[in-house]
Amino acid sequence: MIEDNFQPLLVHLIELRARIVRSAVVFFIAFAICFYFSQQLYDFLVAPLTAVLPGQKLVSIGIASPFLLQVKIVALTAVIVTMPHTLYQVWAFVAPGLYVHEKRMILPLVVSSTLLFLLGMSFAYFFVFKTVFAFVASHVPSSMQWLPDSEQYLSFVLGLFISFGITFEVPVAIVLLVHIGVVTVEKLVSWRPYVIVGSFIVAAVVTPPDPLSQCLLAVPLWLLYEAGCVVARWTGTRASTQTHTQEQ
Repeated sequence: MIEDNFQPLLVHLIELRARIVRSAVVFFIAFAICFYFSQQLYDFLVAPLTAVLPGQKLVSIGIASPFLLQVKIVALTAVIVTMPHTLYQVWAFVAPGLYVHEKRMILPLVVSSTLLFLLGMSFAYFFVFKTVFAFVASHVPSSMQWLPDSEQYLSFVLGLFISFGITFEVPVAIVLLVHIGVVTVEKLVSWRPYVIVGSFIVAAVVTPPDPLSQCLLAVPLWLLYEAGCVVARWTGTRASTQTHTQEQ
């Protein structure tokens, strides 16, 4: 009896190991390719800041910091590039154990959440960074020389990447909560005043201590909440219509 239960478990573990190995191999290949362009990736990442520092460069204090910094940037790029393949490996592992209706729900959620996370990172890079750095540069006294450190810059942008990436996941979370019956759309709409206040509180915690960056996170967070309510109402109405049609 124990051997009969152990055999399927062993098969799943072997498949899981194979999926992990494939993901790791693809990641290291992408890492090696991206490392060849490490200097270009560094220039691309710091471009929003160097654009407001004409004639200046970021400084690096540590002895090995220039190399380690590029390794971190390359690893981040490799994770983003290989994310579709990694998610496919996860999906291929769990999909056989799901019911048809679960597959119909989970696959769109995985795809949409990935795209929204990348969209949040893009919004931070192409809009937020440019606005925040221009604001900070305009308030540097003439008697002060502003020399940003590259390590601190990387920590700063990574924090904003994660913050905005998670923020853009709000519609997916709302649709999922409504779909599984945890909360109704009407209840979410009634929470709107608290959500607006909460958005600014969250933004004040996860963003740098300046009003501009806080507003740039709080306002999209609120708008994404509204978008999630709209999508949840639309998907709920559509599902009800399909169910009514099938019953007829």
